[in-house]
Order: sequence, then C-alpha cells, then structure tokens
Amino acid sequence: MPDSDSLYHRLFSDPRMVEGLVREFVPREISAGLDFCGLQRVNTKFHPGRRSARRREGDVIWRLPTGAGGRRHLYLLIEFQSTNDEWMAVRTQVYQGLLWQQVIDEQRFQTGARLPPLLLLVLYRGKKRWKAVTETRNLIELSSDSCLWPWQPQARYRLLDMGSFPNDELARRSNPVALLFRLEQSQTPEGFKALVRDVNDWFRQHEGCERLRSLFTELIREACVQCGMSPIESGRLLEENTMLADTFESWKKQWIAEGKAEALMTLLAERFGAVEASWLKRIREAEPGTLELWFKRAVVAPDLPSVFNSSN
Repeated sequence: MPDSDSLYHRLFSDPRMVEGLVREFVPREISAGLDFCGLQRVNTKFHPGRRSARRREGDVIWRLPTGAGGRRHLYLLIEFQSTNDEWMAVRTQVYQGLLWQQVIDEQRFQTGARLPPLLLLVLYRGKKRWKAVTETRNLIELSSDSCLWPWQPQARYRLLDMGSFPNDELARRSNPVALLFRLEQSQTPEGFKALVRDVNDWFRQHEGCERLRSLFTELIREACVQCGMSPIESGRLLEENTMLADTFESWKKQWIAEGKAEALMTLLAERFGAVEASWLKRIREAEPGTLELWFKRAVVAPDLPSVFNSSN
C-alpha cells in the first residue's frame, strides 16, 4: 500500500481508532481502568536535531488518565510494522527511554517524582506471520541464573499481528479497528464485498466521522487496486451501487480464473517437471474455459505440448 505508514499515522491520530484499539485488543484488566474521555495526543520531541528525532516524527503517542483522579496517566506508544524486525524489542527499549526522558524534561520532574507507566503496541500488517521475540530478555546471551541477569535491561511490547486474528472473530466486532484488520487480510470476492458492506454499516451508525470515513475509503481503494479490481472514483467507494457490484463480479471471475491457473501450473509441474516461462505466460493470460480444458488434458496428456495442442 503506497505510503501506508502515513495512512496509518492519520488513522491512529483519530481518538476513536485509539480507543477501539485499546478496548478490543489490549487485555481487559488494562483497558478497564482507563478514562478514554481524557485521551490526549503527545507530540514527540526526542532530541531535536538528531537523526533519531526525524525517525520519531512518525510515532503516534497518546496519554490517558488511569482513573486515579486524573493525576496518573498511561502513555501509549503505537508503532507500525510491515516487515518482521528481529530487534524490535531493542527498539522498544530505546523508544520508551526517549519518551520518559521527554516527560522528565517537559514536566521538570523533581526528586522523588515517579515515571508514568508506558505501553508500546506494535501493529504488524505483513503477509507472513510475526516471528520476532517480544522481550529483550530473549535476545540476551546470558543464562537467567547468571549473577549478571538481574542487571540486564528489560523491555517488552504488545504485538498485534493483524493477519493472525480469525476473520470470523473480527467480523463479530463492531469496531473500526477490527474492520481495519480485516482489510489487511486476504479476502475472497464475496468476503470483500461483505467487508465493504460492514464498513458502510459502521459509518451509517456513527455520524460525524467524515475524516475517518475518507481514510477508510482510501484503504478500500488501495485494496481494490492490489486485488486487480478496476479503479473506482474514491468518492463512490463506500456506496452500494451497480458500479461497485459490477466491479466485484469482475474481480470474482478473475479470482476464479487465477485459482484455475495456479491449479493447472501445479499439475503440470508435478507431471512434467519445470514448465517453461512461455507456457506459464499462456496459462496466466488464458480465459477460464480454456484453463478448464487444459486442466482436463493435463491429467492424461503424454507430454506438455499435448496439453496446449488445439488439434487434440
């Protein structure tokens, strides 16, 4: 998705998205004690002039009261990832330290003051499942029974791997973040059509979310393009109309054809070994009816050319 970091930054600059993320995807014992009416955006100023400061401009950081009379706040850091990062736990430690230092400086902490609690969420949207460890303790080359172990820095983050959540579970949640997670997952044509309908329904029930609606429109448009669907005017993406229905039908036919093409290529490779690029090109460009005919031939054909020979 082009400039997806910027799009996610804008999405989670909306307090509705932040509240939905914490309420639905953070342990209930944490979210239950938070006052979402007091959500406040935090601007990062990590060491201006340094290279790290430029990197941190893309962070989304919020703070919200923990319910203790509004005096204590939780700082919420949201990090977006599209690829696995083996050293994410180390980066987590750096981010938390920089944020604490900013809080100390801005609030002019005096002797005896205590640091606010932090929670770092990593939203991962990659196709492959996340493999990196979520705690620095699992990266340190040291046994936990070593005398040095108590002195090692410890940091951890809460991972939200969007592709790992069951689609049917997400579909039961009336929440814009769940809709976002579903958009990041692979969908059949029918599933994607149902997803767009659910997005429509959510925005009909929540008026006054025009900015958020426009961002979801952008997300759906990009998803359409990635799936090979015909471009649609952005202003009409969240409308249930004939144009949208025709586009889904076109995608469905293409999706079915691509499935047949993959099945045929797999069968040919099993029977005849490596398939030349010229044959693969013909398969990818063929109509569904032709693919079906070639598949039937491939089951009994004595050699590869016989599958495509029009005289058979």
